[in-house]
Amino acid sequence: MHSSVDGTRRHGLAALLSGRRPLARPRGWGGVAAMAVACGLTASLTLLPLAHGGSGPAAAPAATGPGVGTGVQVKADSCQNPEASLTPSTQDGPAVQAIKARGKLVVGVDQNSYNWGYLNPETRQLEGFDIALAKAIAKDLLGSEDAIIYRTIPTNQRVAALESGKVDLVVRTMTINCKRIQQVAFSTAYFQAGQQVLAAKDDATITGYDSSLTGKRICTAEGSTAYEALEKNSFGATFKDEGDGTKADRDRFTVPNQLDCLARLQMGEVDAVVTDNALAAGQAAQDPAVELKGEPFTTEYYGVAAKLGNDDLVRRVNQVLVEYRRSAWLAAYDEWLKADLPGISGPPAPLYK
Repeated sequence: MHSSVDGTRRHGLAALLSGRRPLARPRGWGGVAAMAVACGLTASLTLLPLAHGGSGPAAAPAATGPGVGTGVQVKADSCQNPEASLTPSTQDGPAVQAIKARGKLVVGVDQNSYNWGYLNPETRQLEGFDIALAKAIAKDLLGSEDAIIYRTIPTNQRVAALESGKVDLVVRTMTINCKRIQQVAFSTAYFQAGQQVLAAKDDATITGYDSSLTGKRICTAEGSTAYEALEKNSFGATFKDEGDGTKADRDRFTVPNQLDCLARLQMGEVDAVVTDNALAAGQAAQDPAVELKGEPFTTEYYGVAAKLGNDDLVRRVNQVLVEYRRSAWLAAYDEWLKADLPGISGPPAPLYK
């Protein structure tokens, strides 16, 4: 469903959650911490049995049109352009046929990233930019945007959900990079973002991704590109939990879901968050006491992810994106992102292998 951007959706979402008391906020910040807890307690939606697809048929030429990038051909198997994907096709291979036989598309999404994929506490419906794209894919495949089973998954389980067959696709602000294209198959890019630092407005000691992070406590989501960036250069910040990835992991600095970082920032348990600026902009909209610091220090592209080998499904998603870029992309941007992430004129042009 779509809804207008109003005061209820923008602020105080947590207050609408059926009598849950908000967390204490020593800094006096907004109510996002309570929403993070509430969303984390929401049960995942039911899955239907999944079939496993294989490689798809040869692709048809990419469609072009007004306002749509023609697509740049790049050398196959090159990681200089990891966002290069398979050319679009409308042909049904094994993976697409299995989805049509089931009658539902199973999509891994987020439920607590404001404006991208979040559970509206008034309607109890998932909404946002990623949800709009998932609906467009379902409509193309199955004739109805409601022919979806949503599976809410944490950041660090996106790859595993595809590998295990729990979902057909992941539409969840997932960055395409060289490491991940060895694990999953991506569509062409549908959004450009960059890593940036989020901290309190009144914290003048943090100026961005630089030496001002020395000695600070930084929160990131497990399995995120932000965590990988800090592994390369943390500027002397603390960002790892003892026992990361084990049962002893306290999930204090590295957390399953990115919104958990904002809750920790509000509680004063960390000094800053490193995440995609596209996500951070939504969090700053929820809590006016935080802001983005400095400039983005990476260029990243979001893609729709499928299981490796499901080439026919990837090609079909790329065909959907050809049409989606014509007008629906901008309409979704205007509704969900423009107010808090202005200045974007359109989607990135597709790259094809």
